[in-house]
Amino acid sequence: MERLGTGIGWRPEIADAVERMPGIDWVEAVAENVCSGHLPDSLRRLRERGVTVVPHGVSLGLGGADRPDAGRLTALAERAEALGSPLVTEHIAFVRAGGPLTASPRLEAGHLLPVPRTRDALDVLCENVRIAQDALPVPLAVENIAALICWPGEEMTEGQFLYDLADRTGVRLLIDVANLHTNHVNRGEDPSKALAELPLEAIAYVHVAGGVERDGVWHDSHAHPVPRPVLDILTDLASRVSPPGVLLERDENFPEPAELENELGAIRRALEAGAVERLKTELRSAAGATAAQRTQPERVGAELSSGEADAGRRERSRGGGGERLGAAALARREKARGARGEAPAGAGVARRGDETGAAGATRGAFGPPPREGVDEARQRLGLAQAALLSALVAGTPVPEGFDRARVGVQARALAAKRAEVVAKVAPELPVILGEEYRPAFLGYAQTHPMTDGYRRDALTFAEHLLSTGRPGDTRARLELREWWLERSGPKPRSRRPVHRLARATRRALSRS
Repeated sequence: MERLGTGIGWRPEIADAVERMPGIDWVEAVAENVCSGHLPDSLRRLRERGVTVVPHGVSLGLGGADRPDAGRLTALAERAEALGSPLVTEHIAFVRAGGPLTASPRLEAGHLLPVPRTRDALDVLCENVRIAQDALPVPLAVENIAALICWPGEEMTEGQFLYDLADRTGVRLLIDVANLHTNHVNRGEDPSKALAELPLEAIAYVHVAGGVERDGVWHDSHAHPVPRPVLDILTDLASRVSPPGVLLERDENFPEPAELENELGAIRRALEAGAVERLKTELRSAAGATAAQRTQPERVGAELSSGEADAGRRERSRGGGGERLGAAALARREKARGARGEAPAGAGVARRGDETGAAGATRGAFGPPPREGVDEARQRLGLAQAALLSALVAGTPVPEGFDRARVGVQARALAAKRAEVVAKVAPELPVILGEEYRPAFLGYAQTHPMTDGYRRDALTFAEHLLSTGRPGDTRARLELREWWLERSGPKPRSRRPVHRLARATRRALSRS
């Protein structure tokens, strides 16, 4: 895996600061915010300086029941080629549900939602990852996500799920240590145990980010400083392996550049502390191996004198050469299999899915599950995901087994994010509506789930307000109607969006 070094998430709001920051080896850009035919000047300048740029997708929904959309895959491939990227990344998540597969309305989450850690979900995810790998011109890495809610009836831990995914598909892993911390607070999962179960050799790079705790729930906001527990998890990871790259994420509430540089310094120190611990472990291991070698002649002599040399050779021959994972990785694999109640690898007849780490080259020694098996798994997974997403965005009953309070927290978080993103893609709306914007949008979101992208959502929101005679201020209502007409027709009335925003701002100020 290519060594990336230390990087930061490139965002338009901090583009100039990122260009001036010392010690930035690479950046990551949200793929959906980059046009392959018209790259932002800042990214072009970074590329010309030799700074690696990695596109980070958020909309594929690889963990969803449907197969990945061919158009989205093509767009992601084009961005990777335009940026000259060594890899692309996405998430282990579902972002939409419903549609023909479940004969129900198509719903969009507008956010990354967790995949159940079940065999059905793993089979579907593995096939979706293979489809994406075949469509992309560079390697794919997938990221573990933060979760507010737990699926009932899960069959694996996060580490086991990620290990089997990487083993069966050869996909690389983007490990977000902030998300491990989030799942520790929200789901009671041990970050150290997750790291111990991961296939460390599959790590492409690492994300580090901040969040905030409200009412006992940790929100992975990417809008706050990186807390100490997240840095401690990074040190723990670095004590086990040297990650090819580490990246600081910040999506909003951007601080001064000096503060971001300080956070990058803290990340480097955390990595250094982990490297020291890793070196100590390696030295202890080397010392132990040396001591074992010194006693080896005496042990071999004892075996020969007792007539057990042949048995020893037979035992060694059973463990030699045939395995394709390193010793540590094999130990982690067997531990994970034991935790799931499975027989050790090699016991009895080999089964599908029991392939070893050679999947990087072969994508699974036994191949994918049977076609009909994955199709049935898609159906079951699709129904489950549609029921959950409907409860989150359409107010239907919470499916059995879920924590109702947590589902409520997630539902409110999704609605709040919708309001924030719509305000970004349609900045005229908060200007026209003023303080009425947020409560009006949240009320709209309760009865109008998102069925398409955020731009369509903004138009539908405006239509909803106008159809109910709002806003109450006549002048504001006329401005909203004008805004809607400019965007809902076959072509915009004005080709100058900046001028439209300025006009709306002047009108709003004249009312105040």
